[in-house]
Amino acid sequence: MRLHDGLTPKMKPVSPRRTAIVATLDIGTSKVVCLIARLTPQSPQEALRRRSHGVEILGLGHTEARGMKGGAVINLGEAEEAVRHAVDLAEHDASVQLESVVVSLSGGRLASELYEARVGVAGASVSEGDIARVLSAGSRHSARAGRVVLHSLPIGYAVDDVRGIGEPRGMLASEFGVDMHAVTADVTAARNLMLTIERCHLEVETMVASPYVAGLSVLADDEADLGAALIDMGAGTTTMAIFSSGRFIHADGFAVGGYHVTTDLARGLNARVTDAERIKTLHGSVLAGSSDEHDMIAVPSVGGDDREPPQFVSRASLARIIKPRVEEILEMIRDRLAASPFAAEPRAHVVFTGGASQLTGLPELAARILNRPVRIGRPLGISGLPNAAKGPAFAVAAGLLVYPQAAHLEHFEPRRTRHLMAGTGYIARVSRWLKQSF
Repeated sequence: MRLHDGLTPKMKPVSPRRTAIVATLDIGTSKVVCLIARLTPQSPQEALRRRSHGVEILGLGHTEARGMKGGAVINLGEAEEAVRHAVDLAEHDASVQLESVVVSLSGGRLASELYEARVGVAGASVSEGDIARVLSAGSRHSARAGRVVLHSLPIGYAVDDVRGIGEPRGMLASEFGVDMHAVTADVTAARNLMLTIERCHLEVETMVASPYVAGLSVLADDEADLGAALIDMGAGTTTMAIFSSGRFIHADGFAVGGYHVTTDLARGLNARVTDAERIKTLHGSVLAGSSDEHDMIAVPSVGGDDREPPQFVSRASLARIIKPRVEEILEMIRDRLAASPFAAEPRAHVVFTGGASQLTGLPELAARILNRPVRIGRPLGISGLPNAAKGPAFAVAAGLLVYPQAAHLEHFEPRRTRHLMAGTGYIARVSRWLKQSF
């Protein structure tokens, strides 16, 4: 894939009539998850409305992330080692050897831009050729220096002066237009993540925005139709995807997440970061109850000397340390939602995913700060997930398995590039991609 076009690799959409084996990699700041699954065609009566396949997990590999910060690679060797470990675990679990993976990206300052393009209609009515030309024209506008395009999605068509057309084929027109949503990220973040995976001798099938696939995983049909904000609160990043009328229309993110809560606790308790993370996971809350002043938690000494007695702090003291940082994150979310198309969706809900969303009391605090209905999202319609992977922390990893069923919505050009370049070798293509990104 040629990065001077500003595009990441794009995958061939899965056929609605074929079974496929798909592997995914969710490389976050705190964990790396590799899932291998079988996608089996389902009848419309059996499948969730926006899906064509059932998803059955065959293998899972899950390990602590290393060499990552804010969703971006900061140590290539450490990140490669973590990816290799997760992939090895999944391959052993599924008894298969992987060649390619679908990859998520949460770092790189995700951002959205909207574009309009218009072309003259070649005949009397809109044809497939007209649609291809207008999508191509719209897509070319999305490339920017230092940024890479993750998604290029048509969100509405215009026939002459009539906008908001959903299905333009066959309509009479002299001029035909499209409104497109492009999601971009810093090219350096995408390049180094891809290089990490390539060093593991794996092909990157495609790279997608984490909050988008989390939404594909957890949103109910009516939520996507009526409007919803998907907030993925990870360890190093908080990212968001806005859905309206069933379409992905906006993305945003910032590099503050659950790890910042952990470091606040470590400083406030004078504890090691690993102990602070364990205490946050087991006892963390943003709300303090009447009995929490008397409910004491043991905090190991910083030196790790078992002969030193632990200090004890109340559960209420933990909440007093945790709450300000979580409030800060929620206020940042509120401000970004207010500046997005979500502000015009009065009935829209907010759905939280990600490991940091599991803090006790977060939905109640978020509902108060965001002034919206809030719930925690968990993967829907995925069979074979172990209990430990059914929660919001695995929404992105599960959503990557749903994404191949939505890949046909993407515009990427030219489709024939992948076929024509197949004989040149993947490593050569990646080498060009990396060189051209400077």
